[in-house]
Amino acid sequence: MAGNGPPPKARKVRRNADPIAQTVFRWERAEAPELPEFWIERDEQLVEFVWPERTREWWQMWIDSPQAEHFGSADWQYLLDTALIHARLWRGDLSAAGELRLRVAAFGAAPADRARLRMVFAEADGADGGKRPLGRAVRS
Repeated sequence: MAGNGPPPKARKVRRNADPIAQTVFRWERAEAPELPEFWIERDEQLVEFVWPERTREWWQMWIDSPQAEHFGSADWQYLLDTALIHARLWRGDLSAAGELRLRVAAFGAAPADRARLRMVFAEADGADGGKRPLGRAVRS
């Protein structure tokens, strides 16, 4: 008697478990700090550091970003250091661009960064009216 073709292939199961166990921490959301006032040495004089307006706007953008609700205190401190790099760039130090790009990518700054980090916006889930799951092609 003829059959219906070969049996389906078994799904491959990952057999190599991670050698290091995952560490799980209790989550504590942190509020964004203000850009600090501080002094820098210039021409052997201490002068107040003035944040470029563009860096102030950039900082506010991160505070208002959807990602911010998932930032802890260490994240904000890392972004604060990154703000200094941003300020260098906007003062004309183009050598800061590469480091800035790497740092903001870790927070999902650009669409490609968010895709790599597997970030999606909640509003996108219902944009098609629930007609099809995300990631599947529609056949006609």
